[in-house]
Amino acid sequence: MSDSYGSSRNGDAAYAADASPPPTINSIIRKKLLGYVGFANLPNQVHRKSVRTGFSFVTMVVGESGLGKSTLINTLFNTTLYPPKQPLPPSAERPKTVSIESIGADIEENGVRLHLTVVDTPGFGDFVDNDDSWKPIVENIESRFESYLEQETRVNRQKIVDNRVHACLYFIQPTGHSLKQIDIEFMRRLHTKVNLIPVIAKADTLTEEEVMDFKARVLADIAFHKIHIFQAPTYENEDEETILEAEEIASKIPFAVVGSDQAVVTPDGREVRGRAYPWGVVEVDNEDHCDFVKLRQMLVRTYMEELREYTNEVLYENWRTEKLINMGVPQDPSVFREINPAARLQEERTLHEAKLAKMEAEMKMVFQQKVQEKESKLKQSEEELYARHKEMKDALEKQRVDLEEKKRRIESGRPLTPEKGSSKVRKGFLRT
Repeated sequence: MSDSYGSSRNGDAAYAADASPPPTINSIIRKKLLGYVGFANLPNQVHRKSVRTGFSFVTMVVGESGLGKSTLINTLFNTTLYPPKQPLPPSAERPKTVSIESIGADIEENGVRLHLTVVDTPGFGDFVDNDDSWKPIVENIESRFESYLEQETRVNRQKIVDNRVHACLYFIQPTGHSLKQIDIEFMRRLHTKVNLIPVIAKADTLTEEEVMDFKARVLADIAFHKIHIFQAPTYENEDEETILEAEEIASKIPFAVVGSDQAVVTPDGREVRGRAYPWGVVEVDNEDHCDFVKLRQMLVRTYMEELREYTNEVLYENWRTEKLINMGVPQDPSVFREINPAARLQEERTLHEAKLAKMEAEMKMVFQQKVQEKESKLKQSEEELYARHKEMKDALEKQRVDLEEKKRRIESGRPLTPEKGSSKVRKGFLRT
């Protein structure tokens, strides 16, 4: 211990003697710990807190009727969230607009609690005229944003309920051709408000080659119309296995899925979840048959937290900024900007110098104004003194003339009494 302390002191002395500048604030100084500190236990602390408080997740399913949306949700979470639907009789009245239905459930797995909310959109794409059929869905998503914003602005924010839509599974009809106009219009309207995950429904109706061609056409339409769909994020210093997993998930988008919560028996005697056909069994959990496993891996097992974070940090923040700007509350984009301390110091110095220059200019202007006022007063006083001096000079000149006149009278022997009709002689030499 003493050796390390002595070497540390020698290193400090050598550093003090070195003329090189100290490291900047942005540089990272890596140090090796001499013993266990304890902050490596932070992930365990976060884990305990998360398990104690639980999680919430809201997913929305959108698509035409009969594409297996309810069945796929039941298959994803391995529980019966949706009861079996009874077909409507031909005489039943059909809905005239898209309706929004929400189903909530508290589920638990290995001690981890999840409050799951599924938002369904019955009636989407089922009408002859589907213009503006996306409006009720957009209004529902924005109303959830507004509800969260209202909770954030409360005085007491301890119990904020996050009911924002974190993921939207959009079911594409397995036509094998390309996206329909309603598909493109819907995704164009919603891709900036929710994490879009395109899903090819009932993929067992297509051959393997047809699925590959259909995926390529769907991706081409999405790229052409500049629609943003959720992509698995990548981080630095990831291991090869995680990177390979993310690449495999990205290669399966859009996911060609088959949903079934029924157990069937395969020809070799295995009991699996799937659909039995005369020509064989389609296994839901078999990656050679469909992409259900990759969809569940992205939506639930691997990127559920990323979906929640992207909703909160990007989609909601963009909507919130636009909302406040439209309300007349301008936002400062530099508030959360990373600033170099040296650049910030130079900026503050420039602002300070500009402030000093402004104060100096104002002081000069006030000084010139005061000087002008003083000069004006002095000029006025000088004019008044000059007028008084002239008046006194005229009075003295008049008195001098009168005295000379008196002197001439005395010398000539004439009396000093003024003649009749003349004005009286003013007493005193000077007028006061």
